[in-house]
Amino acid sequence: MALCMGAFSMYANAQDKAMADMAMSKKDNKDGHVKGTWTKGGLFSLSVAQGSSANWAAGAEKFSLSVNGFANLYANRKWGKNSWNNNLDLNYGLLNTTSQGLRKNNDRIDFLSKYGRELSKHINFATLFNFRSQFANGFDYSETPKRRTSGWFAPAYFTLAPGVEWKPCEAFGLFFSPAAARAVVVTNQPYSYSYQGGVKPDGTMQVPLATQYGVDPVDQIDWQFGAFVSATFNKEIFKNVSYQGRLDLYSNYLQSNPTNLDVFWTNAFILKVNKWLNVTYNIDVIYDDDIKQFGPNLNAPRTQYRSMFGVGVATRL
Repeated sequence: MALCMGAFSMYANAQDKAMADMAMSKKDNKDGHVKGTWTKGGLFSLSVAQGSSANWAAGAEKFSLSVNGFANLYANRKWGKNSWNNNLDLNYGLLNTTSQGLRKNNDRIDFLSKYGRELSKHINFATLFNFRSQFANGFDYSETPKRRTSGWFAPAYFTLAPGVEWKPCEAFGLFFSPAAARAVVVTNQPYSYSYQGGVKPDGTMQVPLATQYGVDPVDQIDWQFGAFVSATFNKEIFKNVSYQGRLDLYSNYLQSNPTNLDVFWTNAFILKVNKWLNVTYNIDVIYDDDIKQFGPNLNAPRTQYRSMFGVGVATRL
């Protein structure tokens, strides 16, 4: 807790310095206008896919409907030697089929805020804050009854990291912090269990959801401290084809083996067909040694993959 508060204090001091620079800039301007303006915008995409069949010998769902929404919003500001970049990624999707009913097939909330102060042309001192979670409950439907595997704040990741950023060009940035505080939160609500009170029919106790994320179910929070690296890339790689990618690596000094890196990697390819139509392909990769929900006994970590292909209406904000 003290480590996290210390990092927060450094972030607050950096923000105070930035606000002072803004005030000075305003004072120096005769018209009272603050130098540097916000650059705001984003991309919103909605894709829908529907299928149906009747008397189809090869086998097919009688009816299926998939709806996926994607929003990427940003608000950036640069004044003097200071910069403040904010990015919010929102993803949510539902799939409804005749045989399986309504299920979630995509869900992510990812907010990243970074304040930087220029030390040289391509080097900034920076402080980064990141929040990740999801909107709704996720379930493992291979079990009966279905087992809750995630939900709002189950888990949620908070990262606060002071460090140095290398930005050789506008499209690419590499951030490194040797002293990053992170909190992993998993709410242990009653429906974290598939059975009433977590007691299985054979009398044994079900493993709490928090435990499967490496979090004490009583405390509901795991404080971590370690090294953090984040690489970002955002560029039009071909005409009308853009790529947005981010790779986060985290090493927890407090665990028994700090060389077990946590990996969070997102990739989005966006093909602009016309003003309103986009083709998108997303692929995400996650590995966390503390997430033990896989294997025959549901107590082993695994590399997680998720991909999504969509064609739908899109608009830039």
